[in-house]
Amino acid sequence: MQPDSPGQDLNDYPFPERLADEDAKEMIKKLKLGLNGLPDRDGCDYEYVALDEASDLERRALKERRLLNDTLEKKKGPSGMIVSEDESVSLVLNGDDHIRMQFIAPGMCLRELWDAADQMDDYINERFAYAFDEKYGYLTAYPTNVGTGLRASILIHLPTLSMGKKFNSLLGEMGRFGTRIQGICGEGSENYGALFVISNQKTLGVSEEEIVELVGKVAVQLNSQENKVRAMALSAHKTERADEAYKSYGVLKYARRLSWKDAQEFLSSVMTGMADGLLEVREPLSVYKIMLGIQTANLQKISDRPLTKEELDIARAAYIREALPELK
Repeated sequence: MQPDSPGQDLNDYPFPERLADEDAKEMIKKLKLGLNGLPDRDGCDYEYVALDEASDLERRALKERRLLNDTLEKKKGPSGMIVSEDESVSLVLNGDDHIRMQFIAPGMCLRELWDAADQMDDYINERFAYAFDEKYGYLTAYPTNVGTGLRASILIHLPTLSMGKKFNSLLGEMGRFGTRIQGICGEGSENYGALFVISNQKTLGVSEEEIVELVGKVAVQLNSQENKVRAMALSAHKTERADEAYKSYGVLKYARRLSWKDAQEFLSSVMTGMADGLLEVREPLSVYKIMLGIQTANLQKISDRPLTKEELDIARAAYIREALPELK
């Protein structure tokens, strides 16, 4: 789950798209200096990443880990990111906006994340002036973010519900409440692994608390329906469900070559089996963390040379074999 604030304008500088490179470098330097007390504030270790000096591969890897969006991955002008060691907190400087805050944590804890974002917002606002309009609220480079500037989202696993014939109509119903639900790879992309992102559509005319409550409520409702449908399937076909989970685990644990699509589907099955109590592993396991690790840019980064498609499939299988603990 993640609430993120796309950032607010600093009065002395135009928005990034209209900001000259030299002015952008000056602004980034001021932001870095003004925020150098972050470790003392929360006790976390932070690193600065100069995004304009990062390689294409490094930026793709950051995008795969959901720290950059499509626009920031391709941005060539001066920009940077202050990121905590565990990547749960990140601040992009001179990206879409002058500052974009993002907070990520496992579980349905949007309220806690919003509290952390709100405190960070106050910390930044004490040091830098935001562009604010009495009528429209916070002003941003994108009109769709004007108002609160808050985008709250929850990542949810819906392996059973998404297989139903009425799933698309269900998503349409949720859209009427002001939320958007799409596959983790984005609109128009194939969604392997049954992971979906729920987020708010509006930032104007609603408060931050209303946004957090809305997204959380829709996530709870969808999760409840998923659990209900899954419990019915488990009651009627427990052996088949267990067989599917164990077979998926077996393929992942012993395969020597795996495409991203197959790996996602098998990992989704293992995630489902663990949640249903059909699979138990000897060590704590985050299946989602493995899903992030097996993406192309990350596998290329940890290799000592460029990999062909076949070599990527081999590296992916090896990564999973090493990351997947033994069963109890």
